[in-house]
Amino acid sequence: MHVFRSLGEIPKSLGRTVVSIGNFDGVHLGHQLILERLRQSAAARSARSVAVTFDPHPSRFLRPESCPSLITPLAARLELLGDTGIDAVLVLPFTAELSRMRAAEFVTVIVHDALRALEVHEGTNFRFGNRAEGGIAELYELGRTSGFEVVIHAACQVRGLTVSSSKIRELLSLGAIRTARVLLGHGFFVDSTPAAGRGIGGTLTVPTINLAPYRELLPPNGVYVTRMRVAGEWFDAVTNVGNRPTFGADSFAVESHLLDFRPIALDGQTPLRLLFYRRLREERRWPSPEALKEQIMRDVAKAKRYLHLMRLLGEAPDGPIGS
Repeated sequence: MHVFRSLGEIPKSLGRTVVSIGNFDGVHLGHQLILERLRQSAAARSARSVAVTFDPHPSRFLRPESCPSLITPLAARLELLGDTGIDAVLVLPFTAELSRMRAAEFVTVIVHDALRALEVHEGTNFRFGNRAEGGIAELYELGRTSGFEVVIHAACQVRGLTVSSSKIRELLSLGAIRTARVLLGHGFFVDSTPAAGRGIGGTLTVPTINLAPYRELLPPNGVYVTRMRVAGEWFDAVTNVGNRPTFGADSFAVESHLLDFRPIALDGQTPLRLLFYRRLREERRWPSPEALKEQIMRDVAKAKRYLHLMRLLGEAPDGPIGS
């Protein structure tokens, strides 16, 4: 998949395109269905399939005080968009100039002139242009005058829930990992590096890794069944998200205990991916470190049973983004 980070990077050889525009946070099942139709239509019309997204997220630029944390920062979003099989992604830098662009100008400059679109595929709640002035009716009219077709897709429904980035954020904020995974159509994961601490800068000799501070969406404080990828190698894990109150430490950490541990090389830049599966319990203060250790053993046993059952059911614990 080609990634263009400005209009100037789009080569003339790209040719005609079939386009979808959006934030694509999470690249969830609804996005995936639209992009599959987009890809099929582009192939049928001998065109290129292109997703247009923004960085930073428009809300982070326009309303930083109330912008939600992202399910997928840009690097993860691009990886998941690549998994859909589309030909290219255009990442538009969201600037003051772009925010002031009127709907008609946006379509003329980006959709018509730069991408030479034959079709534009969107969901029913699509808005565009300065102050979100344009909607579906305006898009149809601009398509008629600019020479591209508009295809509108109904919202995706799964288990009685409407699939949307905001719904998935809500589920994750409640710790409903398994339901969020269903709506995502893939795993919920966090990419980071190790926090400074024991074992960092040589060989990790204890089965615990803390993530470096992470600014985007995390599930609520609690204990989770997880897997961690360390420099390409996967480990089953139990992860605590929270403040470790038993030790009186009021310092937030995401701490993973690797279950199938073996010493591994690790430094402060080693790439980590933490994949969440299920919330086991809330975080709580235990009367002593010994009581905490006993509970950790129970958590470990539950995590091992859960991951073993997933394997028996043929559900690869890594998920489609786990390799």
